[in-house]
Amino acid sequence: KGESVKKMREESGARINISEGNCPERIITLAGPTNAIFKAFAMIIDKLEEDISSSMTNSTAASRPPVTLRLVVPASQCGSLIGKGGCKIKEIRESTGAQVQVAGDMLPNSTERAITIAGIPQSIIECVKQICVVMLESPPKGVTIPYRPKPSSSPVIFAGGQAYTIQGQYAIPQPDLTKLHQLAMQQSHFPMTHGNTGFSGIESSSPEVKGYWGLDASAQTTSHELTIPND
Repeated sequence: KGESVKKMREESGARINISEGNCPERIITLAGPTNAIFKAFAMIIDKLEEDISSSMTNSTAASRPPVTLRLVVPASQCGSLIGKGGCKIKEIRESTGAQVQVAGDMLPNSTERAITIAGIPQSIIECVKQICVVMLESPPKGVTIPYRPKPSSSPVIFAGGQAYTIQGQYAIPQPDLTKLHQLAMQQSHFPMTHGNTGFSGIESSSPEVKGYWGLDASAQTTSHELTIPND
């Protein structure tokens, strides 16, 4: 109910913001003086460590997974972080004992890159400190377009001429998708047949895969992404 993050805000003095919840990933933004950020990071890492511990009851320490964090950093600062010939990132790895990996590509629709850090809590806290020092020394250049995770899309099922999305264990009727499906069925240039590649109009009688986009696992499948304006 937010008590955990409220406690972190109060005890660390950092501003902590968590992005919208209808996405597979959420972004936690920390802002404030460096000491406040390190304190908040330490509390977040402790919480992640606690979650690993509670999911690993009766397990041996040898198989314990490391705590893993993904930082989102402006791409223009990644060069300083990697250093000439990778010397800076090598130094950070060696001095902290954490595994650090800078993604080669930018995150979708942004000018930011992901940095994955894994290790024991103490290594990660030390690693974050060193990354923050580099980021303070080399401010971002140009305009940064922040990464915003997209909402997760649910599978769509067509049964009895109606469209449904699956949410948990329930099929929720989607009248707008039903209309779209009916319109598509009227268009001759989108062949709607069972088991074809491309668009598939599935009736609930479809034997192979009772209505889930209707292609059996052995069939060659292709996917089409359509961008449709909100209105």
